[in-house]
This record gives sequence, C-alpha cells and structure tokens, in this order.
Amino acid sequence: MTKDKADNKYDDLIRKLKIDCKKCSGLCCVALYCTKTDGFPANKEAGTPCKYLDSDFYCKIHSKLAGKNYKGCLAYDCFGAGQRTTQLYLPDGTWKANFKQKDKLFQIFMIVYQLHQMLWYLAEAFTLTSDELLKSTIDLLISENEQMVQQPMDHMAMLDLSEYRSNVNSVLKQISSDISPIASSNQFHGSNYLGKNFKKANLDRKNFSMSFMIAANLSGCSLRKTNFLGADLRDANIKNADLSKSIFLTQMQINSAIGNSNTKIPINLTRPATWEK
Repeated sequence: MTKDKADNKYDDLIRKLKIDCKKCSGLCCVALYCTKTDGFPANKEAGTPCKYLDSDFYCKIHSKLAGKNYKGCLAYDCFGAGQRTTQLYLPDGTWKANFKQKDKLFQIFMIVYQLHQMLWYLAEAFTLTSDELLKSTIDLLISENEQMVQQPMDHMAMLDLSEYRSNVNSVLKQISSDISPIASSNQFHGSNYLGKNFKKANLDRKNFSMSFMIAANLSGCSLRKTNFLGADLRDANIKNADLSKSIFLTQMQINSAIGNSNTKIPINLTRPATWEK
C-alpha cells in the first residue's frame, strides 16, 4: 500500500481477498473460459473442468505449469472469490456435490470475483485520500458490496452490477485525478505501449490506468504513486523497478509481469515464485 499498513482499517478485508485454493473446489479450473491468447496452450470452454484437475480439486501439474505453457494459470488470481463462493454457496464444499446447480454456482463465482476485485480497489482507495466525504462514500460502497455477496443464491445469480460498478469507478476516477491532476490529458492514460522502452525513467504519478503495456520495459523505473489500474502488464519487464509505492496494482498484474529479486512490490502483494532469484 502507499501508506503504512496500520493506517488502513480494511486490513482484515484485504487479507480475505487473498487467494486460498485449499478452501476452494477448483472453481477457476472449471468455470472459466480459457484461450490461447490469455496464456493457455489450448482453448477450454466455460463449465468444462480442466483435464489436469484431479478428484480432490488439486492441479496435477501445478509444479510444471510454466514448462507446459500454462502462463494463464500462473498469472491468475481470483481475489478470494473461490473460497468465498465455496463458503457461502457450497454447503457440501464442492460443485460436484451440487451438480444440478453447477452452472448457477459458476455464474455466482464470476459475480463474486467482480465484487471482490472492486473491494480490492476500494480498500486501497481508502488509504489514498484524506477527504472525509470520499472516505465515507468508500465505506458505504464496501458495506453495500458485502451485503450483495450475502444474498440468497437465486438472487445472487441474477445480480446486475452495472450501477454499483459505475459508482465504484467514479470514486476511483476521483482519487486517480487527485493523485495525477492532469490525468484527463495525460498521454499515458488508456494508451497502447506494447513493448515500449521506459528503462530507468522517472514515471512517478503517471497515470497508466487501462493502458496496454504488454512486454513494456519498466526495468529500473521509479514508479511512486504510478497508477496501474486495469493496465495490462503481461510480460512487462519490471526487473529492478520500485513498485512498492505504485497504486492500484493487483496480484494478477504482478504474476503476469517479469521481475527479479530486486523488484520492489507493494506489501499487500506476494512475490511470484517464478521470478528470478
């Protein structure tokens, strides 16, 4: 985070948004539609179990994912939606035990994923503003999010997130604008930087939100309060870069980028085991 950990009253919430596969039943390995363009060796239809998902819902090739070109699996993070869906909607613990409702359960998993992703951003947004009115708005949005997840299964499966997402986006846009006042005219915002070489550049407070940054070179860059909200960082080179104070980064973005032991990341994220030592 960009402030001391003790400053965020949503620390417990952030911990709940960390992925815990042991408390899930392989929902991402079944519910998701996977494509070659997203880092998988072959396409997989949504609702079809991955051929490597075993009967105990563990991955048979987890230690060999990189060698078998499953980059999409290595990068994926559900923001804790897997274990939350299992906890709330799978009393028997698995989708197989609730097979008749599996399609509805998979749909709920995707909705919970979206809600948890927004929670992640909101929890960080709370630390990035001193505006009490904005903090109050964030509190209300987080409370509303938690209430939505607690709905009965039939209601949850029909949930329309469009209005709520719009309200969350308004808050994130306001905070982004406060940090980078020229965001509306910032040349980085929403741009295409495929393979762009930024090596050792000072990119403090730049707004890369929603930018296409596949294979961009950010090695050695200064990235204090640099906004990566929704940026595509697949195969981006972040070796020797300091992202410890960057904002709106997710575990999936870090997992999909290429770092090393000198890469600094926010304290709420985990260093990928696949990075160079």
